[in-house]
Amino acid sequence: MTYFISITNEKGGVAKTTTALSLGAALVEAGKQVLLVDLDSQANLTLALGADPLNGHATILSSVTDGSPLHQLWRETGIPGLYLIPANHDLGYIERILPARPEYEFTLKKAFADVPLPFDYVLFDCPPFLGAMVINALTASQLLIIPTQAEYFSIYALKNMMSLIRRVRAQTNPTLTYRLLLTMFDRRNRIHRTLSEQLRANFGNGVLETVIMVDTRLRESSIAGLPIIYHAPKSRSALQYRELAQEILQYVEKAIAQPA
Repeated sequence: MTYFISITNEKGGVAKTTTALSLGAALVEAGKQVLLVDLDSQANLTLALGADPLNGHATILSSVTDGSPLHQLWRETGIPGLYLIPANHDLGYIERILPARPEYEFTLKKAFADVPLPFDYVLFDCPPFLGAMVINALTASQLLIIPTQAEYFSIYALKNMMSLIRRVRAQTNPTLTYRLLLTMFDRRNRIHRTLSEQLRANFGNGVLETVIMVDTRLRESSIAGLPIIYHAPKSRSALQYRELAQEILQYVEKAIAQPA
């Protein structure tokens, strides 16, 4: 069984792409086969893996517009077990194409259902706006991870995220679950501590136990074109993303074991 996870937040700059890359690599280190799907026309995930968005690699747009089989789209990343469907700027056209189609919300889900997948996990790195592509990703996913800073604007953006989750549950994916992930956290910052406590009080188990702290090594890893656990395997953030992977694995195993 392949488990699908979307990673998104309407608020930019919350380590969304960093989380997709680092979590994917940590799951591979734990023995899983992982496909990362870059759904953002900014192609930051593609760049973070050392790929050039301008080199003509096919994107998920090829599947949507031309019906290209997905197995023709994914490519090796240089890290055994970790694969990528890259993005480029043309991916932005998908926001014009999808809504014109009947039942467009299920396009991505159908594309993945049409081919056998050799992956344990598929991670969707979504764009930072709540359009047709994000709706498709949430419709296709069992779990949504929402990276969130313990800061006012990031937490305020959760209002729209929660509205979208309710909409998706009502219309296209009633079993979608979500978890908040605190990122770029600074325990020395009183506001961070206060807002973190409020998030946990309001969302309870909806907030992951793992917290990703501020770490400049994460920025360095993107420049190096490597996930943090390979760029700086003993760094604090590498250890925290390994903890996150273990928390997700335990969550998924428990979710699968529960009767429908």
